[in-house]
Amino acid sequence: MLRRAARIAIRGYQLTLSGLVGRQCRHWPSCSDYADAAIARHGLWPGAWMGFSRICRCGPFGTHGIDLVPDALPPRARWFLPWRYARWRGVNAPPNPFSCDAVAPSDGQTQVTASERS
Repeated sequence: MLRRAARIAIRGYQLTLSGLVGRQCRHWPSCSDYADAAIARHGLWPGAWMGFSRICRCGPFGTHGIDLVPDALPPRARWFLPWRYARWRGVNAPPNPFSCDAVAPSDGQTQVTASERS
């Protein structure tokens, strides 16, 4: 019941105040979409903390780019330690399909990744 009320409140913000504030989020998806997805996927308590940390990271000196809601909660997260639900630095970006580490060798040889080279 509370989860649904929180998601309705986020949607209300998106339809009303978000247009007045401006579409200036430094991430994709936007912070309100991220909070909505986090609450839908992980519940109100962890999802709200995830959304709060994302809003904190969205400042002028914060992170930017693609930041997706994680599929699973962090292993150290507990309801009585709610800050552990959230990511306070960095982003959860999908792997880059065009990086050298993601390309499979075409000649049947084994590939050495950048981390193995150093």
